[in-house]
Amino acid sequence: MSAFRRPPVPPELADIIASHQRERRKMTQPTQTEERQDLDDAQIGAVAHIFRAEVYRSTMSRVRFDNTTNWAVVTTGIAMSAAFSSAEAAPLPLVLVGLLVSFFLFIEARRYRYFHIWRARARVLERQFCAPILAGKRPQPNHSEWAKRLAKDYCEPRYRISLARAVGRRLRSNYGWIFAIQMLAYYGKIAIHPTPMASLADLWQRTAVGPIPGPLVVLAGGLFFGGWLCVGAVTLHLDRM
Repeated sequence: MSAFRRPPVPPELADIIASHQRERRKMTQPTQTEERQDLDDAQIGAVAHIFRAEVYRSTMSRVRFDNTTNWAVVTTGIAMSAAFSSAEAAPLPLVLVGLLVSFFLFIEARRYRYFHIWRARARVLERQFCAPILAGKRPQPNHSEWAKRLAKDYCEPRYRISLARAVGRRLRSNYGWIFAIQMLAYYGKIAIHPTPMASLADLWQRTAVGPIPGPLVVLAGGLFFGGWLCVGAVTLHLDRM
């Protein structure tokens, strides 16, 4: 029995089959010049790891400036304990602790600027990357403004908020309350110790610090707390613009 042989394909039909196969390859395989419009699985996994890294960075930065707030609270508590330890104790610790708390505020504002970078990046990835996946869509970062801005931020990192605005935000969140407690504690100290204050002359006498007269100390305190109040109000206006 002779082996079965496939009959030859006519040249016209062979040309048609070859042309059809070329068209199918063009439809199923992107050319080298064609740009992908979405991410493949490996790229999605890489972006997911970037998102986890940004969340971790923002979390650690938040812990750092929360520690600074704890320092301010502890030092204010120590100053209040020293001032109210006895009727003869001077209110000077409540004055000096204001300078120390101000120093902690500037440290925390600097740390907040770093935190704001990581938080902004994580928020962009949440809205533009994670949310579409949860909605059953595939992220398409190509030609997207958010992807271009995020890539530029990784290549050229910069602060997203000024130091003044960072100071104002931390002041309104925590430090304004610390300064208010300090001011009330100072007034309470000079009002009741060593005896209840009976006249304005007692106020000037108790607020005097060495050769510095009482009225000047009170004026300096008013400028100090009033200045922080103005910083909080002005930066709030800047944040709302």
